Order: sequence, then C-alpha cells, then structure tokens
Amino acid sequence: MFNITRGLEVLKENVKLAPNLPGVYRMINQNGEVLYVGKAKNIKKRITSYTHIDKLTLRLQKMVAEIFKMEFIVVENENRALILENELIKKLHPKYNILLKDDKSYPYLSLNVLEDYPALRKFRGKRDDKCKYFGPYASVTAISEVMEVIQKIFMLRSCRDNVFNNRKRPCLLYQIKRCTAPCVGKITKEEYHSIVQDVISYLEGKSSQIQEDISKKMLKASINEDFETAILLREKIKALTGIQANRNLEYIGMTSVDIIAMAKNNNKYCIEVFFIRGGQNCGNSSNFFSIKDDVDSSEILEAFLSSFYSNKEPPKEIYLSDKIENKEFMENAINAKISTFSKGDKYKIIENVRKNAQISLERKMAETSSIKENLKEMMRYFNLNKIPQRIEVYDNSHNQGSYAVGAMIVATPDGFDKKSYRTFNIKNKDITNDDFAMMKEVLKRRFDKMSDENKPDVILLDGGLGQLHAVHEILKNYNLEGINIIAISKGVDRNAGKEFYHQKGRESFSLPYRSAIAFYLQTIRDEAHRFAIGTHRKKRSKSMMYSKLDDIEGIGPKKKRDLLNYFGSVEAIKNASIKDITKVDGINKKTAENIYKYFHK
Repeated sequence: MFNITRGLEVLKENVKLAPNLPGVYRMINQNGEVLYVGKAKNIKKRITSYTHIDKLTLRLQKMVAEIFKMEFIVVENENRALILENELIKKLHPKYNILLKDDKSYPYLSLNVLEDYPALRKFRGKRDDKCKYFGPYASVTAISEVMEVIQKIFMLRSCRDNVFNNRKRPCLLYQIKRCTAPCVGKITKEEYHSIVQDVISYLEGKSSQIQEDISKKMLKASINEDFETAILLREKIKALTGIQANRNLEYIGMTSVDIIAMAKNNNKYCIEVFFIRGGQNCGNSSNFFSIKDDVDSSEILEAFLSSFYSNKEPPKEIYLSDKIENKEFMENAINAKISTFSKGDKYKIIENVRKNAQISLERKMAETSSIKENLKEMMRYFNLNKIPQRIEVYDNSHNQGSYAVGAMIVATPDGFDKKSYRTFNIKNKDITNDDFAMMKEVLKRRFDKMSDENKPDVILLDGGLGQLHAVHEILKNYNLEGINIIAISKGVDRNAGKEFYHQKGRESFSLPYRSAIAFYLQTIRDEAHRFAIGTHRKKRSKSMMYSKLDDIEGIGPKKKRDLLNYFGSVEAIKNASIKDITKVDGINKKTAENIYKYFHK
C-alpha cells in the first residue's frame, strides 16, 4: 500500500502559496517527472480539492502519494489555461493525465462575401476574416453532397478564379442550368449577391423562408408569362421540398450544436460527436480510446472537450451524455454553453448518439479482435517469438524515375497507425529507376532514427528473395534483435491469394488459399502500395503547379496567383511590359521590374 502522508503535506504547503488566479499547475515527483498537469479558474481552490483524500479516486490517491513538489503558471483567463494545459500534456505526457490524443481536422465550407462573384469552397486551415464559414462537416463526402445541392438549386459558380477570370463564353454548367455564368455577364453583380444571401440562409437552416421567396418569384414569372423561368424555379422548389422531407425533424431549431456521448466496454471507450449546424446533421465522428485506469466519465469527457476543442472552432452549444465536474470553467474556456438532459426530446437525441457510440465501439472491438487473431496466426506461421505490436510495410513509387518516393505504413493490433506513416523523397536522383537502391536509401534513413519506442517487430516488403537478401544486407550494421524481416511476392499468374512468403533461413512458402491471415497480409501490403502511389501523385501534382514565377524574388503564392489570374498564363506575363505588370493588385514597380528582368535577361 502506498504512503500518502508526505504527498499530502506537500499539497497543504502549496495551498498556502498558490494564487487565487486562473492558470495551470504541475505535480512533480522526486525524480523531477511531471505526474499531472491541470487547469483551473482558481489554482488555490483547485489544488485544495486534492487535500480531501477520501473524495479522490484510487488513481488520484496514488498520484498524491507521489507528489514531491508543485509548480504554477498564472494566465489571463480560462481559455488560455485550456490551451496551455493541452500544450504541456502533449509535450510532457504526464503519468496521471488522461491522454486522449485528437489530431483530426474537419473540413468546412467557406464563402468570401467581399468578392464580386463568390464561390463556395472546401476549406481547412487558418480562418480569414473576409470569409464566412459553415461547418464543420464530418467528411469531405458530406461537404461534396452539400455543394452538389447548392449548385443544383442556387446555381452558384464552382470554378477556380483563374478559370473564371479568363473565360470568354459560358461553360457546360451554364447550359445544363447548374451555373448562372457570371464569368461572361449573364447575371448582374446585384442578382448574384442575392443568390449568395440565399445560399447563406440555406446553410444556416432557413430553407423554408427561401422556398417561400422562390414561390413568389415563380408566381411572378408565371404572371409575366416567363414560363422558362417559372419551370426552373418550380424545379428548385421540388429539390428543396425533397431535401426538407429527408431531414431529421428533431434537429430543427439547432443552429450550432455538437452532441457528444460516450460508450464504454471494459477499458475501451468511444466518444461519438454529431455536428448539427443550421438544423442539419453535418455528419458524425467516432473517437476511440483505451484507458487502463478506472476513471469516471466526468473526467474522461472533460479531458476530451479540452483536447477536441483546442484546435477546432466550438459550436454555440454542446449537449453531453454525462455531467462534468468543471462545467463553468469549460464553458468559459471554450466559449460554448454545455448542457445535459435527463428527460425530454433532447435527452432522446443524446441517447441516440450514445447508441451510435455503443455500436461504433462494438464494431471497432470486433475488428480489433479479428486483427489480433490474425496476428496470432502470423506468429505461428512465421515462427515469431511474440505477437507483433508494430509491423512496418515499405513500398516505392515513381514514374520512369520521376517524382520518386518511398513510403512506410505501420500496422498494430488496433489497426493502421496513420500518425506513424512516413514518406521519403528520394534524395539521390541517380537511383530513382533502381528499386533496390531506393529501398536502401529509405531503410537507412528510417533506421538511423530508430529508438526503443518505434522499433518494429516485423518488416514486411513487397518483393521476393532478392529484396529480402538486399534488406538484410542494408540493415546488417543495425541492431535487428527481435526484428523479423518478411518478403511477400506475387503468386502464380499474379493471383491474389497465391503469394509466396520469404524469410531468411527457410524455404519460401504459401499460406492457405483465401485464409484470413493471407487476406490480412495482402491488406496491409496493399495499404502500403496505396499510400506510396498517393504520395507519388501528390508530389507529381505539386510539381505540375510549379512555374517559373516561383524562382522570382518577392513572388509568393498570393502574388503568383494574382499574376496568373490577371494574365492567364506565364507566357502572357513574359510578354507584358513593366507598366502592364504594375496593373496587378499588390505588384509595385520594383516587383514588376524584377519580373520583367527575370524574363528578359
């Protein structure tokens, strides 16, 4: 049993010194290791609560027993305390904090209302004051569906600015009634901005008002015998009616709400988030965690809110499945109203989200169980000493030696660990047509940075005996103790399921045809192939976006875009005079002279 007396004395001493101010506190053991990082509206009151030992969980009692000293950081407000706490937790990985890592980012829709003819865009990243934002949406697919509806009903332009600025006649979308062709003056600026306001109203959940306005316009067009316009407006009303019929009525009136519910099975947790914006369900996100200690739901949900909203725009309201202890602090920190319900319609909605969390957790656990069974089979077939916890799979991709990349994916008992995926741009341009040489460079760079934390149990290669022997040769100077190297090559007639497997010191062999373990190994090999090809394509696409303008001093991405939007092509810029170049917004005479001199050396 642990001795809590010493830690309790340290706490009581620090209560006398602690400020009555918002901030962050750290509990530290006698080895200088940070045990816990916490936030508080009032540091003194918060750490006083730890002195009431009988009210603490066993986990927190153990933590108090280890406290040797404490440190405080005073900040301006609760929001800053939340941000600092997250930064310190990610940096220090304290033993007693609940580490709910959340690096997901969600897409938004953005609309630059200051433009003459705004277009709706998919958006991630830092916000701009010039734009209105709608979301978040749970996936790019959800955003695409919304954009398709908006294009069909409101006929807002969808083209890029450089295309828009250089069109001489309407595109096909105008012909099929999916765009108003503002690029060639088929609609006035005032008419277009009226449509933009309708789009904003629609995204804010005011579609019934829009439908009423369109009905009035349709009636007016009929009276004026403008039957083509009347038919077009009638089709818009039909589309809006269909969308409204498919909406969940229970979300009506919820303008900006996240509904968060938690499910638990032993030490596995799923926290489900439903995004409701403008009365519409913008999708849901399932977040899975494993927590070894016995922790109450309040602490887990509070830790999740801290992590989840540290890098995301919060909604106006948050509905929670369980109450949290520091509700007022969290409301001030993330600037959102937090509510729980024990009855009524909103309680039913939250319970539905909790049910989704439970289903997601059961599915995730079933998948994990299946993976673990496959890993046991893998241990048996490949004579491994233990069930592999980290499998690294490597692949290369290039286009006749161009845009060559190496890729590494990581598979674990919990599935693919996408945060550990790595890409390697091949630095030696003389070897980009040599798969063996590329693999040598990739593995050397990877294993030069190997540590006990990221040491693999298995290396899986897409190749035959040649690759296997080459990799053993490449890695002969590294500590390979406990690392198993396996190569997988295509089978008869390149038939999936009839692959050959190769290991040093044994005959090549096949796994049972269409067995679960064979399918699992094919799946992780194919994931490496998918990741390598995807990385290669991104690199090739980025290279195609490169132009001579990138080599000119003083030309960044914005000026490059403005120049291309104005002139239409690099060739046109090359043929322009200094006077013409200065006509572009943001290009002064000195920059124009630099551009002109570059093309006329």
